[in-house]
Amino acid sequence: MSSAGPDRHLIARRVAAVTVSLVLAGGAVACGPEDGAAKAGSGDKPGAAGAPQKGGTLTVLNSEPQSDFDPARLYTSGGGNVPSLVFRTLTTRNREDGAAGAKVVPDLATDTGKPNADATEWTYTLKDGLKYEDGTPITSADIKYGIERSFAAELSGGAPYLRDWLVGGEAYEGPYKDGGKGLDSIVVPDQKTIVFKLRKPEGEFPFVATQTQFAPVPKAKDTGVKYEEHPVSSGPYKVVKNDNDGEHLTLERNEHWDEKTDEERKAYPDKIDVRSGLDAAVINQRLTTSSGPDAAAVTTDTNLGPAELARIGDSTDKNELAGRVGTGHFGYINYLAFNPKVAPFDNPKVRQAISHAINRTSVINAAGGSSLAEPATTFLPEREAFGFTPYDHFPAGKTGDPAKAKQLLAEAGFPDGITVTLTHSTAQNRQTSPEVATAVQQALAAAGITVKLEGLENNAFNEKRWDAKNTPGFFLSRWGADWPSGAPFLAPIFDGRQIVTNGSNYNHAQLNDPAVNAEIDEIAKLTDLAAAGKRWGALDKKIGEQALAVPLFHPVYKRLVGKDIKNVVISDWTGVLDISQVSVK
Repeated sequence: MSSAGPDRHLIARRVAAVTVSLVLAGGAVACGPEDGAAKAGSGDKPGAAGAPQKGGTLTVLNSEPQSDFDPARLYTSGGGNVPSLVFRTLTTRNREDGAAGAKVVPDLATDTGKPNADATEWTYTLKDGLKYEDGTPITSADIKYGIERSFAAELSGGAPYLRDWLVGGEAYEGPYKDGGKGLDSIVVPDQKTIVFKLRKPEGEFPFVATQTQFAPVPKAKDTGVKYEEHPVSSGPYKVVKNDNDGEHLTLERNEHWDEKTDEERKAYPDKIDVRSGLDAAVINQRLTTSSGPDAAAVTTDTNLGPAELARIGDSTDKNELAGRVGTGHFGYINYLAFNPKVAPFDNPKVRQAISHAINRTSVINAAGGSSLAEPATTFLPEREAFGFTPYDHFPAGKTGDPAKAKQLLAEAGFPDGITVTLTHSTAQNRQTSPEVATAVQQALAAAGITVKLEGLENNAFNEKRWDAKNTPGFFLSRWGADWPSGAPFLAPIFDGRQIVTNGSNYNHAQLNDPAVNAEIDEIAKLTDLAAAGKRWGALDKKIGEQALAVPLFHPVYKRLVGKDIKNVVISDWTGVLDISQVSVK
């Protein structure tokens, strides 16, 4: 997932991989926000007053291009932001503000899925009246084919879950190589029914069914790697222009989309003009000025920074500009990671000492201030959907507890302190960057811990922290969830069976605790998501006792909209404006 907030194709793994860019422009690796809601600081919804109306052109100003605009290749959650205007999926996110928006709801399907007794089989029935942009009907076979093509090597990039979850998925190579056989674990008994057979219980399958791999693709219109240039729309808009791999994307109404079959997308504008490759400062300046077409503009990937927020003023100031700032929260954690296989971090008391010594106030300031970051003592975000359970096993207060840290170091056999190396990125992202690393260095110095900083170029930094054989002993890291639940937060980071020794490994601590693994499996069986949430929270608290990570902060997303933008919705699923709800008239 990305750091700017979600809306690209990165969420859990991609966030981790790219860093919530999921947060960036279109969709979703465990990573940053997408487009959702939240209210301005004053409690009022941002945006222009008045009832939203159909018509006009919405302009989208982005830093990152909406590249790989193929449902097989996009890594999104909830259907993504811009992608969800073109690609409908079996289920999708609830398009409402705040916590209500963290729920999964039906999209092409009549419900969120019917599981069998042990959640190893999920059945969906399509709604009546579903059509593509050319007026032909959408069938269950099209959804099966759309999923199958996401297994093709030439269309890689999407979420990995189906390869792991579907029976036979680990060996399947896609429809271009299967001789028309297809994947037996996806069954279509008729044109409106589709059944998924899983290798193990997955109570959260409805969340995965929100990803764009579940968008229908008519086999006769599949052009392979060129499909992204003109994918066949199942949503309210169709692609009429795609220049330079998503740098300039133009969408117009799909006249065969029927709003009676779609309770989630409002589709107010007649046209949507997505322009990317812009500098973040330029985007925010254009939105601030709001002249000409920019008055009806939004961004799906660019946050306001500390300096810009200072100029705008707090939303309680009642000024017009502050009233156009939307605030959102996405499932994301920035933390200090330990590799317990490296001394002295193999000693739990050393890890506890560092946990007590951290000064979260200085870290928050380094991350951009309290408007852009909230202190964290839990790994899970402070949201009910994730199963948040409060705990603070190693209290540091607001500014750290160096005395307690020194005591623990002495008990660990280091009465004179220790010298350690903290690895970080040189990217100016205010998450894994030099400012945050320096704040950690200064806090630990007060506890007798000398920290040497090792700054690496971002690609080299990511390569090193994901390499199980060469993971540093102590480094900055981050993670974002592919959907609002504890599952995509805790399983990739703490499930020992997900340790990867010949690729990207996200279980930095290389924890392989049979009890933890077993509890992850037991929770996965639950289709009662509220009950599952409580157990994810309890598991988070239990794992936290081992001091395998030091939670630092959860990011807050602040984004500006043009002065004519109405109906701003920001959910806790994505943390950023939901483009499907926006009106410009």
